Amino acid sequence: MSIKEFFGFGGYSRPAEGYMSWQHLTFVTSLIVIMFACAVLLGRKYKDRKDKGKVLIWAALLIDGFELFKIVMLSIRGADPWHFLYDLPLFLCSIQLITIPLAAFSKGRVKESALDFVMIFGLLGAVMGTYFAGNNYGTYPVLSFDNVVSGITHCISGFSSLYIMFAGLASMKKRNIPITLGILAGFCVAAYTANVLLDYNYMFLMAGHGTPYDILFDLVDGSPVWYPLGVVGLFVIYIVSYYQIYYTVGMRSEAKKEAFARA
Repeated sequence: MSIKEFFGFGGYSRPAEGYMSWQHLTFVTSLIVIMFACAVLLGRKYKDRKDKGKVLIWAALLIDGFELFKIVMLSIRGADPWHFLYDLPLFLCSIQLITIPLAAFSKGRVKESALDFVMIFGLLGAVMGTYFAGNNYGTYPVLSFDNVVSGITHCISGFSSLYIMFAGLASMKKRNIPITLGILAGFCVAAYTANVLLDYNYMFLMAGHGTPYDILFDLVDGSPVWYPLGVVGLFVIYIVSYYQIYYTVGMRSEAKKEAFARA
């Protein structure tokens, strides 16, 4: 395979192996295994909070670096300097391009909320953007620029989520829940506005396009009102459920520690 073919200049001559093909599943599973292993090893390696923060700084630089490189290459490939308008960080997974740097470089409640947001949505984005990305793997060859860079950036999000969990960096304070919801709401409004202006489908607020959102789209018969509201509603349900599970597991863990101490 030539460099030109890998980057897709002039279009891919190789046919796409297909969504949920063994090639697709093997490739993304390999990425997920590496992602999980790195998160566990690095999450347990550092004890000092400053050292823990350096890992997130590298994650922020890498995810934004890969994304910027992708935008530049796609603009060159398509000979369209305005291509970046269709690669804005307005997908659910793309929010991590902003929240991971916030988690790495900001301070106070903004940092706390960003860390929580990355932990809550990073792993979900990694799974959705690899195993369930029918829009990508049904269109491009597995080992192509589009899918390789997409797989890497999604797995950096997943790594950051797991790393924050294993390194004990999340606060999950109830007072920060409004900020977490505010971050999501702001991106949803921006994504929907961009969709209307550009006739696009950021955050899959207009249609499922080969993703599991197709189930919801079919349930509401493609309603331009109920479908996007349903997608946002699923996000909110996910956040509330995540917090509920987190607190439930945490309380049970504390109860076990207390019982063990008394024994």
